[in-house]
Amino acid sequence: MPLSPVRRLLDFDAQYRRDQQHTPDFLHRRDRRLALARQQDGAPPPDAAAWLSAVDAPGAGDALRSWRRGRAALTVAGAVLGVLTMLGVLYVDGQGRINVTLIMALALLQLVLALATSAQALSGRRPWGRLLGRGDGADTPVLRQLHPQLAARAAHGAGLAFAVTALLTLLAQVLVRDLAFGWSTTLQTSAPAYHALVEQLAWPWRGWLPAAVPGLELVEQSRYFRLVSEAPADPERLGAWWPFLAMLWLCYVLLPRLALLGLARLHLNHRARALLQRHPGWVALRERFATPWVDSGQAPAAAGPGPAVPAATELAPAPERGVVIRWAGAGSADLAGRLLEQAPAQVLEAGGSASLEQDRDTLARADLGLPVVLLARGWEPPTGELADFLDDARHCLPADTDIMLLPLANDDKTAVVDGALLAQWQRFVGRHKPVRLCRP
Repeated sequence: MPLSPVRRLLDFDAQYRRDQQHTPDFLHRRDRRLALARQQDGAPPPDAAAWLSAVDAPGAGDALRSWRRGRAALTVAGAVLGVLTMLGVLYVDGQGRINVTLIMALALLQLVLALATSAQALSGRRPWGRLLGRGDGADTPVLRQLHPQLAARAAHGAGLAFAVTALLTLLAQVLVRDLAFGWSTTLQTSAPAYHALVEQLAWPWRGWLPAAVPGLELVEQSRYFRLVSEAPADPERLGAWWPFLAMLWLCYVLLPRLALLGLARLHLNHRARALLQRHPGWVALRERFATPWVDSGQAPAAAGPGPAVPAATELAPAPERGVVIRWAGAGSADLAGRLLEQAPAQVLEAGGSASLEQDRDTLARADLGLPVVLLARGWEPPTGELADFLDDARHCLPADTDIMLLPLANDDKTAVVDGALLAQWQRFVGRHKPVRLCRP
């Protein structure tokens, strides 16, 4: 099952923080080999999910556990509060009536709260940040950047649970009780004006469900005053408000919460993808994918004379007979043929545009029980690919095979580099023993 964008971001950040314990050379070499392997298969550089799988990242653990628990608790609380709120609104004693105006105001208040929650998430502000208390400090910096979106998703989930249970409670009360609805307000409002307001609120469904739109006659009959206790002319008509109230709750509370919850999830995933693309570890990883690893050895000392560099004449002489491998086209074919005192048993190619499989095939063909001389361009710094090839050579060739590296000063001459360039190659070979440097 593919990782969600949020989980992928958190796992990547956790692996990035673990990678800080390794050296840059190790990271570059590991990730560059992965990119080359995929390139050989004709695939693009790996994305975050493929990279995490390739490096066998253990993941971020249960970093979202507290958020999941909080979201579940809020959802349960919202469901219970929806039942209690609707029961409270529908409660009447004696000859009282249920105020339609109160239910309309409650529905519109829920809509305003839902929109405010989405606006808070879009703005990225955290006015509720203090409510997290000490638990906020346990989150990683990346996770803290997702707090507004995570909070919006939790709030919309609780709001949706509130809306669903409140609507079900309303329908259940309509089924088991004889509800008498009416409207009343302190403002000087006429029945026609109130009816016009009701029709405006019913615009989402009045065209296809006219039965759920109260008429002017019902509005006039259901108005009541606090100090007037006479019964209406047609008491049975007072219950006809419920289709309007159910549709009002559905269209202004439940459906907006459902839509905004979906948008909150999309926004959370989009935010996670954007944070991953801007993550410093992702930028560095893409650079390692695209850039060959260059082994330049240890940095020189800041002050004082450096160690003495032996001359090229002090290097071990090349064997009289052996196998010659031209790395990345170093040296001409003619030079490779006359490099040893006797004609080479084979002159092979490796590196450069050759694939990993071709390099392995070269090592298999070089296994003749003879020394192996690897030609390289000495004026270029050693690369990670060359280091990988030498490591493979030590594992593929017999243990007693003499592997020698000859850094040429020129592609057409047998001269070896000298001075600082030779010191660089000596440091490189020192990390890949028993490989030795040699001269013609």
